[in-house]
Amino acid sequence: MEYRKIKDEDNDGGTISDDIENLRGKGLLGVASVSNVPATEQAKWKRKTVVTLALTFLTSSQAILIVWSKRAGKYEYSVTTANFLVETLKCALSLAALARIWKTEGVTEDNRLSTTLDEVIVYPIPAVLYLVKNLLQYYIFAYVDAPGYQILKNLNIISTGVLYRIILKKKLSEIQWAAFILLCAGCTTAQLNSRSDRVLQTPLQGWIMAIVMALLSGFAGVYTEAIIKKRPSRNINVQNFWLYIFGMAFNAVAILIQDFDAVMNKGFFHGYSIITTLMILNHALSGIAVSMVMKYADNIVKVYSTSVAMLLTAVVSVFLFGFHLTLAFFLGAIVVSVSVYLHSAGKLQR
Repeated sequence: MEYRKIKDEDNDGGTISDDIENLRGKGLLGVASVSNVPATEQAKWKRKTVVTLALTFLTSSQAILIVWSKRAGKYEYSVTTANFLVETLKCALSLAALARIWKTEGVTEDNRLSTTLDEVIVYPIPAVLYLVKNLLQYYIFAYVDAPGYQILKNLNIISTGVLYRIILKKKLSEIQWAAFILLCAGCTTAQLNSRSDRVLQTPLQGWIMAIVMALLSGFAGVYTEAIIKKRPSRNINVQNFWLYIFGMAFNAVAILIQDFDAVMNKGFFHGYSIITTLMILNHALSGIAVSMVMKYADNIVKVYSTSVAMLLTAVVSVFLFGFHLTLAFFLGAIVVSVSVYLHSAGKLQR
């Protein structure tokens, strides 16, 4: 849910792969050489593997859990309270990470929570954008299925790239522009419908919501990155904490406006189930996992996770929701995966 970038230690993933390749040449068929890998490199490799698997699992299960949390086609729980709990849990995780840092490194100017009005006044804007985007992701499932959602949410790559060019004045490579065209083609191909008179499986309302979500996610991500880069030495957990604090505040307002009577009459946790709890935990951990990927892994990990998540979501949906895995969806997913890879490769060639 977050578009977080941490610049320090950004090259860990590249050095790991280079070291493994060099070590591979020293051992017999690359097998016996494993024992020669230094303990620190083995630890980094294991950490990268764990982060990759975690992000893949969280990304794959996110849409499935939202759809699975429905009962008779509707949410019995309040989506605003669920969203509030997601922000609360993320805030608690950020505080826990800060407490660990304070214990080992002490309190410094860059990791203390106390701040100035000028620093925190910028956080309400992305917090509001994420609020609307996160609420829309519940309602979009009235028009799309879980695999379709995993395909369409890649449209935020386009909005993020264009907004990068407009707001941050970053030039996009020709490969990245070509990737945008492929992404649109892949999303459309995956939505082709051969079983009815409609050309596309997702109706116009679903496409509009997907585009609006992509724009909101892109703008919020670019704006948040601009905030982070304004003071790069500031600890990321402190920045996350203030973003989540405003997220909690705005979600509390959303509860008062949309679900106040229901919460007062039925209770805050009315309609919650084990699946709902797992969904909230998934949403909270997904944002943390993205930050971990940016710190301990590389862009290829995100590409791998996105690609595998689309296929895993489709396969699981076949058994849980009776989803029909068509050739159009399979080909569209491949095209989207290639476009995501090209967009990532284009960053390296700028």
